[in-house]
Amino acid sequence: MNILKIAVAAALVAATGSALADATYPPEVPFVSSKTRAEVVAELQQASDQGSLNYAASAYPVLQPVASTKTRAEVKAELKTDPVVANRDLDELRDNVGH
Repeated sequence: MNILKIAVAAALVAATGSALADATYPPEVPFVSSKTRAEVVAELQQASDQGSLNYAASAYPVLQPVASTKTRAEVKAELKTDPVVANRDLDELRDNVGH
């Protein structure tokens, strides 16, 4: 008896789910542009000339790494002589730098 109830309930859920699966959400509405392609290109050119054009994160210029003028030993010696830095643990320094 319980198996029959479970089977009927599963069939009803499946039928309901398949009936609702046909509807799209949100409803598809055809897009109608209010500008021509030439107007959009002109706006992009104007924004680019003014420097207000938003770029994607992947389009930003790649910054060249700065070459260090100090050796590793010089940096370690500097860290040991700085009283503020000398009193901190190395783990705390790494956390503050964001590593």
